[in-house]
Amino acid sequence: MKHSFLALIAIGVISTAQSQDHNKIVEKDTITAQKYLADVTVVGRGSRSDYQQMPEVVGTSIYAGKKNALIVLDNVQGNVVNNTMRQVMSKVAGIHIWESDPSGIQIGIAARGLSPNRSWEFNVRQNGYDISADPFGYPEAYYNPQLQAVQRIEVVRGQGSLQYGAQFGGLVNYILRNGSEINKPFEFETQQNIGSNSLFNSYNAIGGKSGKVHYYGFFDHRNGEGWRQNSRFYTNAGFGTVTYQVNSRLSLTAELMRSNIRSQQPGGLTDSAFGADAQQSTRSRNWFDVTWTTPALIANYQISENARWNTKLFATIGDRNSVGFMQGANVADTINPATRQYNNRVLNIDKYRNYALESRVLADYNLGTMKNTFSGGIRMYTGATYRQADGRGTTGSNYDMTVIGDYPRDVTFTSQNAAAFVENIFRLSDKFLIIPGVRYEWLQGSASGRQGFAPNGSEINLQNITRSRSFVLGGIGAEYHVTKETEFYASYAQAYRPIQFANLQAPPTTDVVDPELKDARGYNMDLGYRGKINSWLKFDVSGFYLQYNNRVGTVTVSNPGGTPSSYRLITNVGASTSKGLESFVEFNAVRAFNGNTNFDLSTFVTYSYLDARYSGNHKDANTKGKKVENAPSNILRTGISAGYKNLLITGQLSYVGETYSDANNTAKPTANAQNGLIPSYNVIDLTATYKVSQALNVRAGINNLADARYFTRRAGGYPGPGVLPADGRTFFISVGAKL
Repeated sequence: MKHSFLALIAIGVISTAQSQDHNKIVEKDTITAQKYLADVTVVGRGSRSDYQQMPEVVGTSIYAGKKNALIVLDNVQGNVVNNTMRQVMSKVAGIHIWESDPSGIQIGIAARGLSPNRSWEFNVRQNGYDISADPFGYPEAYYNPQLQAVQRIEVVRGQGSLQYGAQFGGLVNYILRNGSEINKPFEFETQQNIGSNSLFNSYNAIGGKSGKVHYYGFFDHRNGEGWRQNSRFYTNAGFGTVTYQVNSRLSLTAELMRSNIRSQQPGGLTDSAFGADAQQSTRSRNWFDVTWTTPALIANYQISENARWNTKLFATIGDRNSVGFMQGANVADTINPATRQYNNRVLNIDKYRNYALESRVLADYNLGTMKNTFSGGIRMYTGATYRQADGRGTTGSNYDMTVIGDYPRDVTFTSQNAAAFVENIFRLSDKFLIIPGVRYEWLQGSASGRQGFAPNGSEINLQNITRSRSFVLGGIGAEYHVTKETEFYASYAQAYRPIQFANLQAPPTTDVVDPELKDARGYNMDLGYRGKINSWLKFDVSGFYLQYNNRVGTVTVSNPGGTPSSYRLITNVGASTSKGLESFVEFNAVRAFNGNTNFDLSTFVTYSYLDARYSGNHKDANTKGKKVENAPSNILRTGISAGYKNLLITGQLSYVGETYSDANNTAKPTANAQNGLIPSYNVIDLTATYKVSQALNVRAGINNLADARYFTRRAGGYPGPGVLPADGRTFFISVGAKL
C-alpha cells in the first residue's frame, strides 16, 4: 500500500483501546476493520495533501451528509506565519476573505453572501469551544490562533447549525497541536521566520509523554512594520495543555491559551489616495490592543465499545481596547492651529466575560441488520460584555488609554443560552444514509446603562430592553454511496442569527427598538457529489441555497404630530436569498499515469458562483432586488504543485470578482470612500518547501508575486474608515526543526 497520500478513515465503531485525543496523528498501511476514529487524523507517510473530506463521525460529532472540509496545516503550501487565509483555504470553494490586517490575527472569512467581518457569520471555535467575543450578541472573532500551532481546521457548512447553534455560515474549528503523537518524554520544536517589512516570528514548543501524562506547550512571538505606513504590530501567545489518562476509558485535559496583540491602524484611504499610493497612511495615532484568554477543562470517557462521552467546561476572557482619530478618510488628522496640538482621540473599551459548558454523547446501536449512530448534547452559556465608548483621549500619538472625564457610553450587555440537540445516522443500506436532527434553543439578551450625556449634563440611559425566546431548529441530511469512495450528499437545515448587541443599543432621543424585533431566521440547502478516485483525483461539486429572513436594519419612520416628527426604527427590514455553485477538483498526474513516488505533480481548481440578492417584503424598499453587499459573484482559486523527492514548489492564483460595499449598490465611490464598488482582483502566490531531513525543513515564499494593487473592503469604522488596501509583494523565509 503506497503512503504518498493522506487518508482519513472513519467507518464503523471505535475500540475501547483507541485514544480520545483530538489531535493524535496515526500512521497506518491500511485499516481493514470498519471503525470510527475518535477525533483522530490518519496521515499516510510522506503525505503532501492539505485537503480532505471529514469522516462520517469524529469524536462525538456527526459529519455525514454535511458540506465539509478538513485542512491539514502541516501540508499547506503557503504563508501560515501571517495567517494568509487565501492560501490556507484555497481549496475550500466559495470562501470570501477580507485582507487588511498585516498581523494576520484579525481573520475575516465568509461564504454564500454573508459578511466576512471578523468571521462573525461562522461559529468560530478552538478545540471545539467558542472563542468569539460573544457567540450570540457580538460574534466577532477578535482572536484567532496562530496557524503554526494549528494541526487542522474543520470547516462545516449548512447542517452544522444543528450541532453548533447560532450561525448561518457554519463552523470553523481550529484544532491545536496537543503533543498526543509524541511518544517520548521530551521533544522540542522551533520555527524561525523572517520576511518583508521587518517581519520576525519565533514559534517554540515542547511536548512529551511520561506514563499516563502527555503535555504540550508553545510560545509564539511575531512583530513587523507592515506593508503600509503606520502598520506596526506585535503579537505574543502562549498555550499549554496537559492530559492525564486516568484509565483505558477516561482521560482528563486542562488547557489554557493567552494571546495579546497590539497593532497600529493605518486607517482607510480615499479612492484617489489609494490610486496614487496604496502604501500611504493618513493616520499615525490609531492603535488597537486585544488580550484574549481561553481556559478549558475537557473530559473524554469511553462508556462502552459502542458509546463515548465528551464534556467541555470553558471560558472566554477578552479585553479589546482602541484609541484613535476616527473621522472619515477625507478628513485630515492635523495639528489644531488654536491649540497647536492634535485633536483629542476617541477611546473605546470592551470587556468580554463568557462561561459555558457543553456535554455530548455518541453511541452506535443496531436496528435490524444495520448499525446506526446517535449523537446528542446539551449546552449552557452565560456571557457579559462591558462597554465603555466614545471616551475623550489624549492628543498624543502612542498607545495610551488615558481617558479625560467619563466615558459618555457605559453599557452592559448580557446573554444567556441553554440548548439541546440530537442527530442520528440511519443506515438504510450499505449505501444509503439518512441523518435527521433537531435542536432546541433558549436565548435571552439584555442591554442596560448610559448611552450618553444631554447638553445639561444629565445621563441619557438606554431603553431597558430584554429579549427572551425559545424555538426549535430542524434539519435532515442524506448520503448515497455510489462507490466505496464517492457519494451524493444532500442536506437541509434551519439556522438563525440572534439579535445583536448593537441592535439593542438605541439612543432613546433618536432611535426606537421595534418591540417585535426578531432574530434572523432561515435555512441552508446543499446538494452535491464528492469523493476521490484512487489517490489521483479528489472532487466536491455542489449547489446551495441560503434563505436569510428577518434581516435587521434601520428605517426612518414618520411621526406626524409627534416630537420628533420622524425617528429611526431598528427593525427587521427584509430578507436575502443566496444561491449558487461551489466546486473543487484536484488532479495528480504523476499518480494517475506514472506512480513514481520520487516525482509529484498536481493541480487544483476551486470555483464558486454566487447570486445573492435582497428579496421578500422589504420595509426598506430601496434594497429590494439589489445585490447583497460583500458578495462577489465569482471566486476562482487554482494552483499547481511540482515536487521531486524532498522539494515541493507551489504556485497559486486567486481571482475574486467585483462586489458592492453597501446594500444600495452604490457604484461610484463616495467622497469618504466608505461606499462604492470594490473592483475585482487577481493575486499570485509562490511557495517552496525543502525537507532537509525528518527533523529539519526550510520554506520560503513570495506573496502577491505580481505586486498587484487591490483592496477587499471599505470600512465605515475600525480599522478604517475608507478603502483598506491589501498588501503588495512580500516574501518570507522559514526554518523549522524538531529535536
